Amino acid sequence: MLKEEEAFLKALDVAYSYQLAKKMEKPRTNPVLGFRTAGSEAEFETGEMLAREMRNIGLSDVVKDQVEVDVWDFHHAVLSFQDRQGRERRFQLGAYQTQFDTRGPKTYSVVYAGKGTARDYEGLDVRGKLVLVDINQRDEWWINFPVYQAKRKGAAALIAVQDQGYGEVDDEALNAQDIAGPADAPAFSISRADAQVLKEEMEEGEISVSFDASSRVREKGQSYNIVGRIPGRNTSKSILLSAHYDSYFSGFQDDNTAVSMMFGIARALVKSGYQPKYNLIFCAMAAEEWGVINSKYDWSTGAYEEIFTVRPQWRGQVIADLNFELPAFAHGKKDGVRCTYEYEAFLKDFASGISPDETVYPEGIEVLCPIETWSDDFSMAIGGIPSMVNDFASGEFMETHYHSQFDNEEFYDEGVYRFHHEFYGRLVLALDRLAVVPLDFSRLFRAVGDSEDGRLWKRANADGRELLAEAAKGEALGRDLYNRICEINLRYGKMLEEGRQEEADRLFAACEPLQEKLLYAFYKEQDYFVRLNWHDEVLFPQQAVKRNLEAVYQALDCLKEGKVRQCLEHVYSIDNNRYAFEFDREVFDYFTRYVLEQPADRLKWGAGRIVHHENLFRLVEELKRRAEGGEDRKNEAQIQELSAVAQNQAACYRDDLRYMTEATKKIGLLLEECRETARSEEIGADGK
Repeated sequence: MLKEEEAFLKALDVAYSYQLAKKMEKPRTNPVLGFRTAGSEAEFETGEMLAREMRNIGLSDVVKDQVEVDVWDFHHAVLSFQDRQGRERRFQLGAYQTQFDTRGPKTYSVVYAGKGTARDYEGLDVRGKLVLVDINQRDEWWINFPVYQAKRKGAAALIAVQDQGYGEVDDEALNAQDIAGPADAPAFSISRADAQVLKEEMEEGEISVSFDASSRVREKGQSYNIVGRIPGRNTSKSILLSAHYDSYFSGFQDDNTAVSMMFGIARALVKSGYQPKYNLIFCAMAAEEWGVINSKYDWSTGAYEEIFTVRPQWRGQVIADLNFELPAFAHGKKDGVRCTYEYEAFLKDFASGISPDETVYPEGIEVLCPIETWSDDFSMAIGGIPSMVNDFASGEFMETHYHSQFDNEEFYDEGVYRFHHEFYGRLVLALDRLAVVPLDFSRLFRAVGDSEDGRLWKRANADGRELLAEAAKGEALGRDLYNRICEINLRYGKMLEEGRQEEADRLFAACEPLQEKLLYAFYKEQDYFVRLNWHDEVLFPQQAVKRNLEAVYQALDCLKEGKVRQCLEHVYSIDNNRYAFEFDREVFDYFTRYVLEQPADRLKWGAGRIVHHENLFRLVEELKRRAEGGEDRKNEAQIQELSAVAQNQAACYRDDLRYMTEATKKIGLLLEECRETARSEEIGADGK
């Protein structure tokens, strides 16, 4: 172990981080439940405290970067009534980011509407009433669909109870998520235990309750990302560490411990006397949980605004973003680091030299890619910063404790927390010993090649052979370039070990053009290659339409055989058409248009990343009628309609294959430039 690592580990104080995480719980929007919501006074107070703390631990140039966010202030939601035995009942409710302020207790009728689908409202009059529904957001549909369905039916507000999916730890668990919908469709959450009491009271029909709630949202407010740094030596290049400080409930794991771990690493680096080569930037991000009204992409707002509006100059300057989420609890027997494709090789090599205690992670460490959309690292990546995050989404915690009042210190694991402090602190030191950002584009091109298997080419009259050939060329080029990067970094590291600082500095300076070209190639790759489907999965451009086309062909084959129900099963997986099965046309169209037709400043990191949508609502309705009627009749009109969909999707697939081929060539040309620069005399084998 290098002496810098020994000094860092000696200076590390995990107890400091834990106490800071607990201190962050004090500012709260809701006096009973917690919450530190986007643009709220509680978020502002926490940001002020974090700015002071950055200065206290010795960070330099501490600033508050103002970012525009939509503001949510949830103060309380209390439902009370007298049950049939004459007992007074009083329930604390959670809330979603919607507008509903009773300005004191008001009387409402409560109606139970099953899962809140269009069919569940048949025979119900919910106008001006509170509607109780069961939701399972993990396996069925997101909260915004039943909420907007309730609004369309005239309900005053919807109250959701989690029926599996989230908050499974306890029947007393409340749960909250981003709403991904309009502010004027109000929504609240109730625990399963309290909902069961209501349901029992409503066995003979609706009941009357008193509801006192204050949930307020407004557009175009402000919040602050808190930034401090440890200055590097004579370079504009930086390493970024980030975590978000807004939260649901107390937010102990999500994300107090992450922010506090970032501070703990910074504090230990300062106390150890470490003088970095790169600027080390520490950024506490606001508005990660939510920050924009009426958008499918309403989270990670603070991070998106930071890189795209406030500090676009970070693109081309920051060689890595180490983002942290829920780091004080083991999400499985194996620890994970999730990263962009290009960082996989470096991280695997780094992780191979670190063995976690078997009591913490008995199965070691794995590196996963690509990154996902669940956290701030995605916004950073598409902004041009190669990113990574400690993997947090693979364990049961997401289904049990996540975004509930049970996310607290009871599930704190000091051993896991200490390991993550040590692992990511040492990773910062390892990155700081590099002359060149260690991006391996061969992994990206291998993934491009793996995304095509040729099974659809014949039927779609498509040909992806040129794409596969270009991907293979890119993989070989990327591998050669990465080998050269590793050689340069090895020489640089040897110079540092041998105390040849001036020589090392000359090599570092000579590598500046290569650094910039590599980071530019990464940025363009993200622009060319990163797309999403309706489930927010990260895909290559042709993959979403390819999946659609597979389902369309399967549905068409079933329909030609008269198997209407099997046809519907395949249609269910095409784009967002699953929602056509359960909700009114107005609801379905609303949440389709708000993705495809809203301006980019409301879509943030999702803008333009869903393409080739197929709206099959009318076809779904007709096929449902036929399947439910059980009639033995021909389906010529439906076959014709689905055949037209297949032709359209096949044309889009062919276009995307051509697009991907050209994009792959363009990235290849950029990498050729990088390789030539790496071969240049200035950074040649003699280091001069």
